[in-house]
Parts: sequence; C-alpha cells; structure tokens
Amino acid sequence: MSKIGFIGLGIMGVPMAKNLIAAGYSLVVYDIAEASVEKLVSAGAERGCSPADVAAKAGEVIITMLPNSPQVSEVVLGDNGIIHGCRGGQVVVDMSSIAPLVSRSLGGALAERGVEMLDAPVSGGQEKAEKGTLAIMVGGKSEVFERVKDILSKMGASVSLVGELGAGQITKLVNQMIVGINIAAVAEGMSLAKRCGVEPRRVFEAIRKGLAGSQCLEDKAPRMFEGRYDPGFRIALHIKDYWNVLETSRSIGSSAPLSAQVAEMMIALAGEGNDTLDHGALGLYYEKLNGVSLRERE
Repeated sequence: MSKIGFIGLGIMGVPMAKNLIAAGYSLVVYDIAEASVEKLVSAGAERGCSPADVAAKAGEVIITMLPNSPQVSEVVLGDNGIIHGCRGGQVVVDMSSIAPLVSRSLGGALAERGVEMLDAPVSGGQEKAEKGTLAIMVGGKSEVFERVKDILSKMGASVSLVGELGAGQITKLVNQMIVGINIAAVAEGMSLAKRCGVEPRRVFEAIRKGLAGSQCLEDKAPRMFEGRYDPGFRIALHIKDYWNVLETSRSIGSSAPLSAQVAEMMIALAGEGNDTLDHGALGLYYEKLNGVSLRERE
C-alpha cells in the first residue's frame, strides 16, 4: 500500500488516521499541534514538516481534515501548502466541512497541477470517528472516487458518491441542517412535556418507535435527561456549519429560516461559554427559555 498523507489531527482527524494505520496503511502526517502529531508518530506514522512536505512524501492520496474553509485554503494553497509539494496523478481528499464554493475553487487550482480533488465531509462525530463508522459524503469524478473508496471505507460505515466536486459539502450542509433542527425539536418537545407535568423520559419511551423516532432522538434525549453534554459534536463546530449553510443558501436565493433560528440558539449558548459542549446542549437553551430542568430526579 502506498503511503497516505494526512493533514489535520484534531478531535476527528486523530482517530480517523489511527483507523487507517490499524487497517495496514502507512501514513505521513502533519498538524500545527505537536502533541497531536506525537500521538500518530507513536502509532507508527511518519512525521511531516509541512503540508508541502506531506504531499512530497505521500503516494497517491493526501487527506485533509481541518476546521473550516480558511484553514483548508491555507493548507492547500499557502506558502508551504500542498500545491508546492504535490505532483500529477495524486488525489487530495478533503474530509473537512467547508463551503462548497471553496472546494470547487481549490479543485480548480489543483487541477492545473494535474492533481485531482474530492470533497468528502463526514457525519457521526468523535464516537463514530473512533469506531470507523462515519458516514462519508463524496463529491468528485466517479473514476477518482473508485481509486480511493477502499481507503475511505476504513474510516466510514457508509461511503457515498453524491455528485460532482462540491456535492459532498452540500450534502453535509443538508445533514447539519436536519440534525440541528431535529435536536431543537427534541428539546422543545421535552420541555413542553416537563412544563405539563409529564416526565420527558416516559414521553421518549412512548414515541421513540413511532414517526417521531430518529437517531437524534435516540442519542440526544438521554443526554438531556442526564445533563450529559460532553462532545460528541461541539456546538462551535455546528455553528460553523450553519454559517456555511446560510452563506450558501443566501448566495443562491434559497430560504432556510429554521436553520437560521437554530443557529441563533447555538450562538446564544456559545455566548454563555457553552461552545465546547455537545450540540445536544440545545436542551440547556430550552431549559433556560422555559424555566424547567430536563434532568431526571436524582
């Protein structure tokens, strides 16, 4: 197996990279956080000195997993970026969640060097990153997708090609819209139950197998009942995704009022110092709004 470049070793990148090592792949890695690099070097990866160095040392595939559009742009096009170390025939797979138009712009710049690009954002949070069961949504050429599908399958339970470059990011935005609105609906409904004197846990058990049932209900309602908001998926990251949702929707004249409202809820939580909590902490927003506690009695 040729060596894979992996740039971006945060809360998601570290377990994703470790899963590739566990599957038998050799990695050359880079991150600005030295402690994160050490974790991967200790697991058997080679240390890269910069994104350009990673690109030069990597075989066919270079993976990026970074916070947002500016960081991906810098890693790809910056002074020590991938573009200065890459060579024709390589594939850059950006697994970050960024603006679709940025993905397409970066893809165009790489194409001038003979380098292909796929956008492949993920859903599932830290827990599924650790288990290798992420949902991976890919945009790009089908023949390029086939070249890297086996690698992606070591990090995800589902790997789907959804369209041309940028389509993966659009799919991720849709996912984040639905997830955020769903969590808010769970919190709103459980708050109503509590205000009416009905225990939210009993409501949860009664509705979970019906049409209101969802993965969000299954994961987030028990968190609200326990007051357990360790991430998961941090509110700060979901806010970032909502900014990309609203920027994209407004650029094409598509209305997204529910997303805008849930984004404001999350911004309010972040303003109170809760930005590192799981996005299920929308339960806290509704507790304050309605003067109730969703936590079960001790």
